[in-house]
Amino acid sequence: MNDIKVVKVDNKKGIKQFVKFQWEVYKDYNNWVPPLLMDRYKILSREKNPFFKHGDMQLFLAYRGDKIVGRIAAIKNDLHNEIHNDKVGFWGFFEVLEDQEAVNALFEVTKKWLIEQGFNVMRGPYNPTVNDDNGLLIEGFDDDPRILMPYNPPYYQKLLENYGFKKAKDLFAYDISNEEMSKNDKIKRVANIAMQRSGMKLRPINMKDFKAEVDKVKIVYNKAWQPNWGFVPLTDSEMDALAKDLVTLIEKDLVVFGEINGEVVGFALALPDYNAVFKKMNGRLFPTGIFHLLFGKKAIKWVRIIILGIVPEFQKRGLDAAFYNYILETAAKHNWYHGEASWILEDNEMMNRGAETMRGTLYKKYRIYEKEI
Repeated sequence: MNDIKVVKVDNKKGIKQFVKFQWEVYKDYNNWVPPLLMDRYKILSREKNPFFKHGDMQLFLAYRGDKIVGRIAAIKNDLHNEIHNDKVGFWGFFEVLEDQEAVNALFEVTKKWLIEQGFNVMRGPYNPTVNDDNGLLIEGFDDDPRILMPYNPPYYQKLLENYGFKKAKDLFAYDISNEEMSKNDKIKRVANIAMQRSGMKLRPINMKDFKAEVDKVKIVYNKAWQPNWGFVPLTDSEMDALAKDLVTLIEKDLVVFGEINGEVVGFALALPDYNAVFKKMNGRLFPTGIFHLLFGKKAIKWVRIIILGIVPEFQKRGLDAAFYNYILETAAKHNWYHGEASWILEDNEMMNRGAETMRGTLYKKYRIYEKEI
């Protein structure tokens, strides 16, 4: 480890090096989708990312000689610790060349920082929270990631486990195809019966009243996900920032509310898989990336079902099937015949059963790791 030097990132030059290091790691990985540079800088910005109102992070770069060989962020999330009453610190934005010494050095520095904050467990990867992209890909390397999902080299798993990390939880991604779903009339019957019994009606988002619609999402999101392992609610400012970021990417008929007697009881958000477009942009919106974004939608073949939540009192009634059925049928009208349902906790029985009912194939797995410190 003597050949590795780990330094704090505390200026604009360091942040730029931190962000652009990904291009070095993935230069030979054809399935990697470069993130938009402007988005990466925004998520790391203390002024622009509302996470920093209740959290903190310290970025580190690892050098072997003059060459950057790894990066990591040590993360403090006060909202998590307040809700779960634990002493868990986090790590994320982890990238490294195949270098065990660099991995060990990065995590030793991260551990030291987290211990100084009073934590006794470190868990990750989170980038930077449970509500952002997180998890380490452990199965499904031969396919591009869908929008807002991570990708990493296969060797990361071994390097992390060599350091001493153990599995905390696995996250699942399902491929749900319109073709497979349409083979089974039972799916549509289950969806229709569930809606008839509950009186639920589905409707797309009203973009003319966007702010009020986002307020409804806040209520459903934080109610529906509250029982889930590791859940931390989105603050109002985080939800507003997320809505602002996604508004240019959404198809309004794939943003769906479920209402009973005029009250919202469920919500689903599916996004076209713009990764098919972002891949051609190589991280840059300008000068040519904007044209890919405006005219490249023909390359999209998938949607990703990012959010599907039903408030607790209306769960386990088959209403999730109604949302899945609606989204897959609507997506097919846009000539998008595959939907990824992700991510779903391995022990979220209701959501896994719902994806399986829709004839979904479990085709990718991600892992959250943790280690006592």
